[in-house]
Amino acid sequence: MEPFSSSGDDVSIEVWVVTRSKAPGIDGFHGDRLRVRVGSPPEDGRANREAGEILSSALGVSVRLARGMAARSKVFLAAGLSVEEVRDRLGLNSP
Repeated sequence: MEPFSSSGDDVSIEVWVVTRSKAPGIDGFHGDRLRVRVGSPPEDGRANREAGEILSSALGVSVRLARGMAARSKVFLAAGLSVEEVRDRLGLNSP
């Protein structure tokens, strides 16, 4: 299963967040979820905000947390992209 799916005008991105990482960023997959490492601890929404910022920066569009506020497993929505565009911007499509 793929971590990306179309959701109306947005793309749903299933994410596994690793907190307190020394090397924040997108780091492959955790099972069928995109793994995002953040430097922040999971306190007061800091890890959620950082994960959203990392995704937003990588995709070049705004993202919002749709599910998983207090869990490592989360779903973010990327505004106005197709699944193909998300895969391209994350460098996940084969050349």
